[in-house]
Amino acid sequence: MGNSLPKSPQIEPPQNQHEQQELGGEESEDESSEFTCEICVEPAPKSEKKFRNGDKCHHPFCTDCVAKYIRVEVEDHNSGRVRCPAVGCRHELLPLECAEVVGAALLVRWCDVLCESAIAGVERCYCPNVRCNELIVNECGEVAGKSKCPNCKEMFCFECKGSWHAGFTCEESVEDRDGGDVAFGILVEQNKWRRCPRCRHFVELMEGCPIIRCRCGSDFCYRCQVLVDKPWCRCMTASLRHCRVWCYRICILILFLNVALLFSLWGIKKHKRINK
Repeated sequence: MGNSLPKSPQIEPPQNQHEQQELGGEESEDESSEFTCEICVEPAPKSEKKFRNGDKCHHPFCTDCVAKYIRVEVEDHNSGRVRCPAVGCRHELLPLECAEVVGAALLVRWCDVLCESAIAGVERCYCPNVRCNELIVNECGEVAGKSKCPNCKEMFCFECKGSWHAGFTCEESVEDRDGGDVAFGILVEQNKWRRCPRCRHFVELMEGCPIIRCRCGSDFCYRCQVLVDKPWCRCMTASLRHCRVWCYRICILILFLNVALLFSLWGIKKHKRINK
């Protein structure tokens, strides 16, 4: 491949001298001219420039007034959509364009408020790890319990918004627990032990029917931990219905085979009579 020849630069037609003077006059007036801030109604320093909201709008505001206005809207009003403070202006202030004005800390808070407003109505929480504090959203919409933070990878409870309490309920996790309780809770979770819903003692099912009797005399389901007064539980109805459907299908299949067998035997006997 050969090197391409450089294109000749395109020379734009010169502008009118009067237009150049007007443009230059407007730029110099916006950048270097003194002005009075429309928020605090005080003359701005000579080194101060008029506030520019990107390419949307620019107004005679000083930097301190714009920063204070954004801070009040974000922190006090918890609003991510900050309208331009100019009278009659319908534009919204852009976080990236105002980054140098508000500073890093307020910019992060502003972006967080915008994210929260974007996911309004969706179940969410913050990671309980003080070194993480990541915003986590329940995208599936299901009942969430034990969860893992995608940032710090630590386990937490999405229901009570606290650290994961293995073997204990959300109400019991509020109580102070020592190292032995924590180790026992982990053991309960690993062995999948269940608690009696009446006396709250832990029970282990080695084998057999899921309907078990606790030492307190209560009968409960080992699967859903609900007290029962019958030898079955509502959580077992789905599996029973499934088995019942398959039993019906098998019975129909057996009946069809028996009918087919009878017809075949009847045909054989009829054939033998004709031959005789």
